[in-house]
Amino acid sequence: MTEQPAVVAQGLIKRYKSSTALDGVDLEVPRGTVHGLLGPNGAGKTTTVRILTTLTHADGGSARVAGWDVQTQAREVRRRIGLTGQQTAVDDLMTARQNLTMFGRLFRLSTADAQRRADELLNTFGLTDASGRTPKKFSGGMRRRLDLAASMILAPEVLFLDEPTTGLDPAGRREVWEAIRHLAAQGTTVLLTTHYLDEADKLCDRISVINHGKNFVEDTPAGLKRRIGDEWLELVATDPSEVEQLEQLIRRVLGAEPVLEDAEARLSVSVKDGVAALTAVAAEISAQQLDIADIGLRRPTLDEAFLHLTAPAAETTLEETR
Repeated sequence: MTEQPAVVAQGLIKRYKSSTALDGVDLEVPRGTVHGLLGPNGAGKTTTVRILTTLTHADGGSARVAGWDVQTQAREVRRRIGLTGQQTAVDDLMTARQNLTMFGRLFRLSTADAQRRADELLNTFGLTDASGRTPKKFSGGMRRRLDLAASMILAPEVLFLDEPTTGLDPAGRREVWEAIRHLAAQGTTVLLTTHYLDEADKLCDRISVINHGKNFVEDTPAGLKRRIGDEWLELVATDPSEVEQLEQLIRRVLGAEPVLEDAEARLSVSVKDGVAALTAVAAEISAQQLDIADIGLRRPTLDEAFLHLTAPAAETTLEETR
């Protein structure tokens, strides 16, 4: 028997007056995975999360979370999910342990059970030593970890994270990443929205990209990057006056159009066989006795894939192929 997805949505539609926030979004998240929901500002990410967490009703389509319908069985859904929004929900006047105990009591745990669960979560999120301190004395990463702990009071089957590391410094982001990895390893399904592409690259098993309230593409992080080429050959001209000659050389040797980054006199071109392309271009540069500052191969980043896929021309091409 095939295991039911933790999250499944079909044809979600949401309208606000004259604008359409969602225009038929589909989504399927297998249990025990971390799934990224990416898109430009206004793409519909937060609206999707609000519908899936029963905070907003869809105008069309359907969705089930943890096996329950978000509209007709909202109470059952809420019992099985956790949500961490863009702003932390902890109280700065209470200690970390008091915060978690309070959330436990709000979820109708007994005082003893709430305190026991608070201690478990403080340990899980590496906050035991700070349990007697108030969040106003925490770093951004510690506050966010406490907020994640609060959303895990009832050990939810599905955890929704809406921009969980916004505003954090690199150290704080890494702290939150480790907490998310720990949750996923324990079997919690995580649906993550983020503007940080490196975050999605490191954490997500699969990524759905939406734009203008519509599904755009879904793939693994590696698959999204492969859509703009397996590798990139890059070279930097020592003399900017030789850039045009190097562009012509690349076109002739590889039959591909290089991209110029004017600020660094850097040329980049997508290649299938990186080693062969590098060897051929380097040999021709040597034969013509051209002087270059650097040459090498690199993998495309998820940022580049995202920008490429959400460019207007790319959107038109994908729409035409559906």
